[in-house]
Amino acid sequence: MNATGSGTLSHTSCCVVGAGPCGIMLSLLLARQGVPVTLLEAQRDFDRDFRGDTIHPSTLEVLEQIGLAARVHELPHVKAPSFRFISARHVDTAAVFSRLPTPFPYMMVMPQARFLEFLAAEAAQYPHFLLVTGAHVDQLLTEDGTVRGVGYRSGESRGEVRALLTVAADGRFSRVRKLTGMEPVPQAEPMELLWFRLPRRPEDRYDAAAIAVGERQQMAMLARPTEWQVGYIGAKGRFRDLKTQGIEAFRQSIVEVLPWLGDRVGALRDWSDVNLLSVECSRLERWHQPGLLLLGDAAHVMSPVGGVGINCAIADAVEAVNVLALPLRAGKVEESLLAEVQRRREGVTKTIQRFQTRVQRGVMRALAAGRGFRLPLPLRILLRIPYLRDLPPRITAFGVRRVRLENPAEVAAPRSGT
Repeated sequence: MNATGSGTLSHTSCCVVGAGPCGIMLSLLLARQGVPVTLLEAQRDFDRDFRGDTIHPSTLEVLEQIGLAARVHELPHVKAPSFRFISARHVDTAAVFSRLPTPFPYMMVMPQARFLEFLAAEAAQYPHFLLVTGAHVDQLLTEDGTVRGVGYRSGESRGEVRALLTVAADGRFSRVRKLTGMEPVPQAEPMELLWFRLPRRPEDRYDAAAIAVGERQQMAMLARPTEWQVGYIGAKGRFRDLKTQGIEAFRQSIVEVLPWLGDRVGALRDWSDVNLLSVECSRLERWHQPGLLLLGDAAHVMSPVGGVGINCAIADAVEAVNVLALPLRAGKVEESLLAEVQRRREGVTKTIQRFQTRVQRGVMRALAAGRGFRLPLPLRILLRIPYLRDLPPRITAFGVRRVRLENPAEVAAPRSGT
């Protein structure tokens, strides 16, 4: 069911704030388990540019558990069997997914808006799921120190959702987190990504997922069916410097690293075609309060290194369902269960963030020194050793620990006729 904010009061078992990958996956999985869910999203649709497009094997395996993997493969996508660092002098293969023991030995690249629309449509089949769009949360409703829902505005009207449990999945700039006063602890120096798109042609033979390495700039390349999504990597303040040089100088800096794009960088007409994403890797020390749980980027902002942010967020959602579905159906959720969700996910998150921080520092040092980044020598050696070489792609594909639904069986019946 879909609605717009109407200024009404509603009651549900779980109120999820934020319809990104974490929030939608959590809502879908809970709805399948017979838990009434209201999902609040500030935007009116899912068409926001320049979000992560990668879907890793771990997420595809969860979709397989609930019978949706084949259907998501029917949507337009590109399969990336490996991930490499490519420069004029070196090619370092960081991950080969095709050797992994999984039905999905690749990284799927798909516009995130299409993926979110697919999950939302699946959730809408369940009668006790409600998606409210255009709902800007600006209030936490509390009783005796326990969060019991949220207040939101939608245009000129207001609404409230009262809930046994509220989940903040509203991203790196989480409004719910700000309302609690909780502050994330930085884990790495901030960096900037300048996202833009360029045409992709059938004859393009560049890797579907790669980092193009130059002496002064590096670019993440992801192949959509008809276009390249490009992330231009730089230290904080790089975008300001580039803008002073002008759009033509920016185009030429792209061609310096990727000469074969020279005949299409003109698609960047002006700076409105470039989107700035400032990334600060950070993590909350505590992911919960009585009646409230924070997940995904609201709890831990991941670096773009490895493109694992979406899949970490979805893994959060899966573990939350494993721990909380039965208590939510029973109508009682103790804070100790919220702490258990954090316990299951925090160690994995810390390990991945530590690795990301080391790689990110190496990239920033290389850019500052005007030399191309290479994977550290110990890692390059490891990637040549049988048995050990599959460790980095395993971590990229599945995280430190494989997360699966403990009870994937459908409890609630979809609407008749769907």
